Formats: sequence, C-alpha cells, structure tokens
Amino acid sequence: MSEQSPENGPENSGEQVPVLECRNLSISYFVRAGEIPAVIDFNLKLMPGEAHGVVGESGCGKSTVALAIMQYLGQNGRIVGGELLFNGRDMRTMSEEELRDLRGSKIAMVYQEPMASLNPAMKIGEQLAEVPVYHENVSMEEALARAHEMLANVNLPDPARIMDSYPHQISGGQQQRVVIAMALLSNPSLLLLDEPTTALDVTVEAGIVELIKEISAKFGTSMIYISHNLGLILETCDRITVMYSGEAVEVGDIDTVFNNMRHPYTRGLFASIPLPGADKNAHPLVAIPGQLPLPHQRPKGCNFGPRCQFFDEARCDYGMIPMDKVDTGSEHYVRCSKWSEIDWDATRPKADERPPVEPGDVVLRVDDLTKHYEIEDSALFVLGGGETKTVKANEELNFIAREAETVAIVGESGCGKSTFAKVLMGLEEATEGEVVLGNLDLANLPVDKRDAKTIAKLQMVFQNPFDTLNPSHTVGGQIARVIRKFGVETDKDKVQDRVNELLDIVKLPRDFAKRRPRQLSGGQKQRVGIARAFAGNPEVVIADEPVSALDVSVQAAVTELLMDIQREHRTTLLFISHDLSVVRYLADRIVVMYLGKIMEQGTTDEIFAPPYHPYTEALLSAVPIADTHIEKRKVLLTGELPSPSNPPKGCPFSTRCPYVIEGLCETREPPLRRMADGHQIACHLDEITLKDMKPVISVPDEKASEPAE
Repeated sequence: MSEQSPENGPENSGEQVPVLECRNLSISYFVRAGEIPAVIDFNLKLMPGEAHGVVGESGCGKSTVALAIMQYLGQNGRIVGGELLFNGRDMRTMSEEELRDLRGSKIAMVYQEPMASLNPAMKIGEQLAEVPVYHENVSMEEALARAHEMLANVNLPDPARIMDSYPHQISGGQQQRVVIAMALLSNPSLLLLDEPTTALDVTVEAGIVELIKEISAKFGTSMIYISHNLGLILETCDRITVMYSGEAVEVGDIDTVFNNMRHPYTRGLFASIPLPGADKNAHPLVAIPGQLPLPHQRPKGCNFGPRCQFFDEARCDYGMIPMDKVDTGSEHYVRCSKWSEIDWDATRPKADERPPVEPGDVVLRVDDLTKHYEIEDSALFVLGGGETKTVKANEELNFIAREAETVAIVGESGCGKSTFAKVLMGLEEATEGEVVLGNLDLANLPVDKRDAKTIAKLQMVFQNPFDTLNPSHTVGGQIARVIRKFGVETDKDKVQDRVNELLDIVKLPRDFAKRRPRQLSGGQKQRVGIARAFAGNPEVVIADEPVSALDVSVQAAVTELLMDIQREHRTTLLFISHDLSVVRYLADRIVVMYLGKIMEQGTTDEIFAPPYHPYTEALLSAVPIADTHIEKRKVLLTGELPSPSNPPKGCPFSTRCPYVIEGLCETREPPLRRMADGHQIACHLDEITLKDMKPVISVPDEKASEPAE
C-alpha cells in the first residue's frame, strides 16, 4: 500500500492507543482449487469510544473482517498479510487461551440473527449469567444481579420476567436486546455489530439504533457497525469504510463521505437508494450495472473497473490501485486513479424521465374483510384442556386497487399483512367480508377450488428467492411449467419463445434458462421469481417484501424492473413491506395496518405529509435516511406490540400511542375520519389536532428538487 495509507499518515499519530488497528490486513481462504483472497490490503484505526461503519454489497468482505477480528475464520481461513492489533498488541501472536479470555470480555460480537446466539433450552437469565461467571469468576448470585441490571440498561421492560423466560417466549426485538446485553455484560472495549437490525421491524430497529448510541455514550465502547443500510450508518457512526470486492475503496468521516464522495462505487450505492427527492417518474433510481466479481475472478487493476462509467483501460486496468488522500475532509481516502479529474457535480447518475402511469378501473375490491383464527391456549401441554382464544389477524379491511396502480400495505410484523395475502391467494379462507377480483369473490374460494384462469390472474413474488425455486429444475423449466399450466402457450417452440421473452423482460441472458438456481446470485434468483410470476399474464401481483433480502444496488434494479413490467402490461401491484423508503418511492397509494386493522390509507403524498395517524408518524420517524441534509423529527415508540389474541378493547394502538386520551382511546374504537378524498385516518384525535401535526421528514428547498446522488 502507498505511504498515503489512511492509517499510517502523520495526522493519525497521537498518544492515545487505538482500541483496534488493521494494518494492510489481507485474509484468504484455502480450498481445493487453491488460495482465494477474500480481503486485500485492509486498513482501519478505531479509537476509544469511536463508532466505525463498514458498508458494501454482499460478498465484499465485511463479515470476513469481523470474523478475523474475533479470530473465527475457521480451518480454511487465514490472515496472510498485515497486522491486526488490539490495544497495541498483534492478535496473531496470542495463544488460544488468551483469545478465549479476550472474546466476550474485551471483544464482543452481536450477530444478525439473535436466535443463533441464544440457547433455546436455557432460560435467558442463566445464559446471561454465564458471561461474568466464566470471564470474571464471580458468584452466580452476583452474575444474575448484573444480568438483571444490564437488561434494564438495554431498555427491556420487566427484566425479571425476561430473565425467567426462554428465548422463544420473547419477541425478535427483545431477543436482539438480550444479545446486546450479553455482549455488554463484561464491559468490552470493542463491540462488533454485524447487521444487527436487518431482520427487525423499522420501529424496533429505531429503538436498537437509539440504544446503540446510548451504549456508546454511557460505556465508552468502541464499535464497528457492519451494514448495507447507509441510513443506519449515518445515525450511528463517526467514520465509514466503503468496501468493494475485498478492498476498502473509500474511507472518511461520515459527513465528508456522504457529502463529498469521491469513489464511483460509493456514488453508485447512493444512486441506488430511494432517498427523499427520488421520484419513480422524474428521478428514477439508477442501479449499478453488472455484478460483483467472484474472489477468484477479479479483474486486473481496479476491481470496480468493469462496472465503472469512468473506466480508462490505460490507467485503471493495470496493477493494484493505491489509496489516495482527498483534500475535501480530514482523513478522507479513496482507491481510484481518476477521482481528482472527475466533475462530480456534472456526472451524477441519472436515468431517463418517464411519464406517469394513469391508473385504470378498479381491479380488486376488499370489503369488510375479517380473518380470525381459533386457537386452544396451552393445548401443547394439556390436550383438549386449554381455553379457546380468537386471534383477530384481519379486522374489517376496506380498500381498492386499480389497474396499473401500486398499492403498498405497510406495518410491523404481526399486523396482518401476510394474512391478507394468504386470503387473497386462496391459502386461507376469510371469516367474513369480500375480496372481489373482477366479478369473482375470492374470500371463501380456496386455491384448490379455483380454476387455472383465476389462479393465473393472481400471482406472487416472495421475499426469499432462495426458498421459492426448485433446486433440481432449470430456470427455463420452472418458467415454462407456469406457461403450460395456465394455458398461455402449449406448443413447445412457442413456450420456449415465451421463456426467452420473459428472460428478456427481467434482463437476464437467455442462456440462463439452462442454469439451475444454485448457479445464480440472489438478485438473479429474484428476477427469475418475477419472470415466473408474470409468466401467466396476471392482472394482480402480490410482492411480499420482494427486495428486503437484496443489496441496495440489486434492490434498485429489481424495483425498476417491477415498474417497467407494470408499465408495459398495466399490472396491478400489491407491495407488502415495512421499508417505507422503498414504499415512498414505489407506491401510488399506501394502506397502514396495525394489529389487524387499517389505521390510515391515502395517496403516498398524503401518507408522508401531515396529518398523520400517530402510528404512521412513528413509522415515518423510524425510517433511517442516508442524507445529511434531511431533518427528521424523532418519535420513539415505547412498549411492545400487543398479542393479536388479546388486543386492547378500544384503539389497538392505545397502549403505545404518545397522544393517548385517557379514558377514551383504551375503551372505545376510534372513528374513521375522512381528511380528504380517499385519505382516511382511524383516530380519536380531532381533525384540528391531526392537521396541526408537524412534518416528520423535512427536505430543504434546495434539495427537494434534486435527484439523490
């Protein structure tokens, strides 16, 4: 690496010893085919109390760096170059016993999936107490007392109940807080957070983010936050490293990198994010072209070269590109040969403007749809001896969807979004009400009683493309089966032509028809899922969190793809999501659900501007936004989502609402207030109070008219 390395410059010399320092760190995995370089020439300096974000697409090496710090690389992983210093000492020289003492006491890690870190057969109190008992040799009594105190520190209600619970008896957000409490019990110097909020609702995520900031201030813990969510990094970190294909390509403090990014890849990531100001018609998102190269197929020279609009074969395709210091901010470095020659204001990624799509007639009408489940309490323990309870999954839902319109259904997990989708698809039957597609009521028409024509009209794109494709069949075979099944084409040659046409539509090479799912990336698999959903020429497509598992650059490509197909075929899209950033960009109208009921519905502009339902206000405040110019009003929800089997008697949101009217909200169901044509809010607050609400998200005038960088 050049002498202008971000971690070896004179500006970084000081009396304070870094908690962690990676110096020209290189990590490889050794397989039958030979050495596979996973991380190359990685530098990072983390000072006491500092939070450093590491971002990039899946496969760029973020988690490999974290595993190297924990010395958890496995049998075939190895540090092959550079130094890894913890409090000034090279961890590679430490014995296994020293490393065991270090993990959990001085260095702790919080993983993406909390249940992977918790023993399902042990009570939470016992698991927490193990940490101080093992690392500090304290008594069990003292360990349990410290565990109780730490659960209170991570803002868990009723710590005594949590201590006495098994992991499956608490919510996902509570499980993640328990894992954070476990990591903090020995007051570590360094906390590694690897996508700790990816699987959580935005409201729970907001609470965890706030908690992480409090932890840093209270305990002085240094943190490395690994994420693909740039909004979260902005809210939690002081500095940022952007990684691409095993290399750090840009390093700097948060404000400098966000406002003066100087690597084309960083610019590409931001152009893929639906920030306020992005518009699906006027300012469409711009996906990064191409694919992340596999570690053993990296190009010569710049790894990003094949995807870069500024690529110059003579300069970018030769040798290793060094890190270079940028003058726009303190300690700002970039791995690019041409950064100083690019006119960054004139070369913002921009897609062609498109005319708005005019919605047609009503295609789908939902009238008073209700879905209840009868469950027997304690039936697992005493067969037939439990009390019967009713779970009100959907309660009197009313809305419409028009031809070529995108209607988003949003809300936290457990609000009834997916239950509605199951009723619509015929996987469940409604308890009451109607779901009318054209002239046919589907509410009590299970899928096995629907004819092929009806099934073809309603298709679904699922959240996880890995689980919805048959690994034994080719991509072309799976798409062709749908075409034949729904009678679109029967002639063999015409079926193949239609498969090729669908692959063209989802922008996949035609020879992918011969591939099996294991040979495709996550984004490519999701495109196949979309092609399959549209193979029967559906009138309505239900997309259930179709982009939440994808990288932001792939997200942008899949989002644009859905809209392109919708424009061409005038398909109605029901978009189920908890990501309000994507919803704001994609949807024409939004339905906000909470505990089985619709709290608010209206056009996207109406939902994102006052008046709000108090729950909508909290959802909007919870959205992390990767823009330093955006002003956001903080509204943190307290308490947990009530059980659908025991909902509040009055307004379902009354137990968590900051505006609750004592004696009214918890006893009486809220009236439906019509704020404008099509804009409805179910709330006891009067219209004047609702209309006087301040905006949650404010976009400065000079930024409002610009596309996001």
